[in-house]
Amino acid sequence: MSAYTHEIRQQVFQQLDQVKLAFAARGWFPGTSGNLSIKISSAPLLVAVTASRKDKTVCTPHDYLVVDENSKPYEATTLKPSAETQIHTAIYRNIPEIGAVFHVHTVPNNIVSELYGNQGYVTLRNQELIKGLGIWEEGAEIQIPIVENYANIPRLAKEVERVLNPQVPGVLIRNHGIYAWGKNDFEAKRHLEAFEFLFAYHLQWLQVQHIAVQLAEQHAIQPHNPLTYRTAGQL
Repeated sequence: MSAYTHEIRQQVFQQLDQVKLAFAARGWFPGTSGNLSIKISSAPLLVAVTASRKDKTVCTPHDYLVVDENSKPYEATTLKPSAETQIHTAIYRNIPEIGAVFHVHTVPNNIVSELYGNQGYVTLRNQELIKGLGIWEEGAEIQIPIVENYANIPRLAKEVERVLNPQVPGVLIRNHGIYAWGKNDFEAKRHLEAFEFLFAYHLQWLQVQHIAVQLAEQHAIQPHNPLTYRTAGQL
């Protein structure tokens, strides 16, 4: 990454604005939740990150700050970094080639993380959008790790570090949300969008399977009463 300058800082802040507004339009930041970061410099590690407790549906001059590898403000500021900044810096330290980390809270990623939390991962397979995660093999599958949602952020950051896999650009926090990353903000955004589609699809497919089983059982119990279909408006 380039050396730190104020011009680069402002450019990165503008990139964060674009990502933030795109995700906010989808309702991915309920109640000021979520956080975003883009790496400015690798040596030393400097990261632009969302400030704590900011409304992410709007843009102001005080939405971001720059932190160092210890998640501390790099410059004098009254802003506080997001409480989960330590998770961002842990990911950057462990996967040096990445340039952006995005974290959002959605209903699908929360439900999936709870549904499979006890086994510590969720496996998704045979879906076209897996290609959006950089996996192009036919019949591909991906195993996304899930860690417990520890209130102690340093402990949570260590748990995320423990399960990081450079081939899987995301980690689920149980009943919390997902962290997704990429080489730059474009790739991180693509990865996050792919994950969210896959989670939503998986949950809907489970619902369809459940309905199909119920219909099959009903048909087996009443084999001489074929299903009837009524048009809209008929009773």
